[in-house]
Amino acid sequence: MALLTRITGPRDLDRLSQEELAALAEEIRTFLIESISKTGGHLGPNLGVVELTIALHRVFDSPADRILWDTGHQSYVHKLLTGRQDFSRLRSAGGLSGYPSQAESEHDVIENSHASTVLGWADGLSKANQLHGRDDHVVAVTGDGALTGGMAWEAMNNIAGAKDRPLVIVVNDNERSYSPTIGGLANHLATLRTTDGYEKFLALGKEVLNRTPVVGKPLHDALHGAKKGLKDFIAPQGMFEDLGLKYVGPIDGHDIEALESALQRARRFGGPVIVHCLTEKGRGYRPAREDEADQFHAVGVIHPDTGLPVAAAGADWTSVFGDEIVRIGRERRDVVAITAAMLRPVGLKQFADEFPERVFDVGIAEQHAAVSAAGLAAGGLHPVFAVYATFLNRAFDQLLMDVALHKLGVTFVLDRAGVTGPDGASHHGMWDMSILQCVPGLRLAAPRDAEQLRLQLREAVDVKDAPTVVRYSKGAVGPSVPSVGTVGGMDVLRAPEEGTDRPDVLLLSVGALAPMCLETAELLGRQGLSCTVVDPRWVKPVDPELPGLAARHRLVVTVEDNSRVGGVGSTVAQALRDAEVDVPVRDFGIPPQFLDHGSRKDVMAAIGLTAPDIAREVTGHVARLDGRLDTARA
Repeated sequence: MALLTRITGPRDLDRLSQEELAALAEEIRTFLIESISKTGGHLGPNLGVVELTIALHRVFDSPADRILWDTGHQSYVHKLLTGRQDFSRLRSAGGLSGYPSQAESEHDVIENSHASTVLGWADGLSKANQLHGRDDHVVAVTGDGALTGGMAWEAMNNIAGAKDRPLVIVVNDNERSYSPTIGGLANHLATLRTTDGYEKFLALGKEVLNRTPVVGKPLHDALHGAKKGLKDFIAPQGMFEDLGLKYVGPIDGHDIEALESALQRARRFGGPVIVHCLTEKGRGYRPAREDEADQFHAVGVIHPDTGLPVAAAGADWTSVFGDEIVRIGRERRDVVAITAAMLRPVGLKQFADEFPERVFDVGIAEQHAAVSAAGLAAGGLHPVFAVYATFLNRAFDQLLMDVALHKLGVTFVLDRAGVTGPDGASHHGMWDMSILQCVPGLRLAAPRDAEQLRLQLREAVDVKDAPTVVRYSKGAVGPSVPSVGTVGGMDVLRAPEEGTDRPDVLLLSVGALAPMCLETAELLGRQGLSCTVVDPRWVKPVDPELPGLAARHRLVVTVEDNSRVGGVGSTVAQALRDAEVDVPVRDFGIPPQFLDHGSRKDVMAAIGLTAPDIAREVTGHVARLDGRLDTARA
């Protein structure tokens, strides 16, 4: 790593020759493979942007020129070139974030890491530069997958209308977001990418002109930057130029010299320009290139030589859903599946293999997915839209006004709900049970184990007149948690000892937190407190039997892997007030703050969502109740 260790900031790149830059690129790839194989992370995307990132930092002057990443998982090389080379705790508590982080560096701008937003950011930043009289550039690096999102085109429409703002849009075209990019835009980019006549013409022109003394190279550069007329003669009409945007490309995204030339031309233009770069996801790492699924988009801990996982993965929530939706699909021909460019991550690959005509990948377009689901349901089908919980935020209006208002049977399956861990603030699925509480008619299930996930998924797809939601955690599914009885539609997981007149605590356990809640009850029992543990199963609507059950206890405690604000605890408290049940409610959940990256265990401990923390708080609360009773008696 002789060259990489000498890079402490972008301007250190200016002193390197083209040969040294090529060697640096190889050092960076070696570093990424060795480091990420130990920690896990987004390996494939970063192997594909090494040369592109080097060229960007040589041509533009960050941080004065703002370099924005969409999404931020492709920013590891950017981190290395801006002085952050300790990847030993990548995505762990106290280590580097897996995305840009303003707390880490002045070179980082966007932290949200939800796709298709970068062009909106770039539009706003370039407007701010113009109003302040600054001539700094804004550079938006967007994956071709991110361009499948509608927000990107809304921003593009506004950007195209401003001819005098220095804004460069770099399309990192690797034909993939997670898996191969789909849709009309992808087809258009593929046409530009594979137009042999255009590439052969340019190659021949370069060969001839570079043999021409004095004027040869300037003429070749001019030819490379020729306007649409020449390109239209050889390749299909450029969609971007039809929008009024200057187009440069396609450019070999692994040729630093060619990249620098294209970016310099774009920089000099003074207005909005698109630079179309062709890259290879997983470049330089054979196991990644041979991975048909997603070319090592994101990996766990792997053997660097083989790319194989160090430890075999057990059954996880996603695979349980994936297996069950296939069984349902075999039984019901009306069940169809929708994904927003994440077929494998959300567990729909097996369903797609068996029922290819019944799976719809809409690209990174959650809003469209929800509206399309409404249309499918109105057409007599039952769509199941599988999506990460954090990404459902983007489709709330459509769920509310297109699905719920029309009383349509659509099932939303929320993967990675609750605290997810290493991907940080933008990926914790901690909002859904709050924002969905206000949707009329919606029913929301939070299964506690694999058996309940299978059962509640089937219950959800049986609903024909309202949206249903099934949410579950990330990672291993854990052991089965049996019930010892039922109250209404709720499962009793632990009952107080017989003869207990009025148990101290009714503990409502939401979803995958059931084992922790049972541990909490055990700790309370050691303190002499009697406890009933109930899994509501369907947390919306509140079970009508709950107020009566609560009235037979001294304290109600709710525990949820969701924001405390507006979540299950708040809804239960409201239900008790409406039923005039005067029992105090103590709610435990995620505080209203953005959570840092780290393991799920570390994050849960940091916010006090552990059995000992909850037991200690509940014990104190009961003691205060006893104190008030003693005072009242006196």
